[in-house]
Amino acid sequence: MGKTVKIFKNVDELSHFFAQKMADDIQQITPGNYYSIALSGGSTPRKVFEYMALNFKDRMDWQKVKVFWSDERCVDPGSEESNYRMAKESLLDWVPIPAENIFRIHGESDPSSEAERYSETIRQHVPAHNSIPQFDLMMLGLGDDGHTVSIFPGSLHLFTSNKLCEIALNPYTNQKRITVTGRIVNQARTLIFLVTGEAKAEMVATIIEKKQGWEMLPASMVNPTEGELKWLIDEPAANKLDNAF
Repeated sequence: MGKTVKIFKNVDELSHFFAQKMADDIQQITPGNYYSIALSGGSTPRKVFEYMALNFKDRMDWQKVKVFWSDERCVDPGSEESNYRMAKESLLDWVPIPAENIFRIHGESDPSSEAERYSETIRQHVPAHNSIPQFDLMMLGLGDDGHTVSIFPGSLHLFTSNKLCEIALNPYTNQKRITVTGRIVNQARTLIFLVTGEAKAEMVATIIEKKQGWEMLPASMVNPTEGELKWLIDEPAANKLDNAF
């Protein structure tokens, strides 16, 4: 379905667009089925979560939502580094999602065993399309180095892995993480990059406009098989784009 780029004046406008799309999509879910979303960590998703908790608590059918994570640091769920903790404190504690619909990555567990366990959890709870689990929506962040989920430059093989989840290594801190692979990412119905701030402007322009070196960046490998890819960015993050969108 191709790629679209939408530029917003500020993070509130971006957050509203994201939340409204999610609410509209959930309305299309047939009785007895669920809307599956894979959350992302990071400062921009936190702002989006806070906006949703404040403005969409009663404007979305949260009972139909099943929540997963695209990646997690190998830390305890109470750690300040935990993507689960961030989402819990900024969103999940404030909206009526049933506890049984929340499927966190156990960052405190043995990484190898957890990658296998979470792969099986996804298989059990996310309907498959062409024998691969298909999330309704996957949030994606963009690192200053071009990484997304927890696939960093130099680990592009994780995008072509046959597994659903793998152990990833942050090359700057040597911290282990659990990440979904490209097999899951590119299978999603909708993929949405959420990017804000001038610090991300160079990377946004490199990937979207395929500038020098773009093909070596993990985020450039996000190319949905059949679904749609949306870039939601604020004006500071868009200020190095050469083309108008």
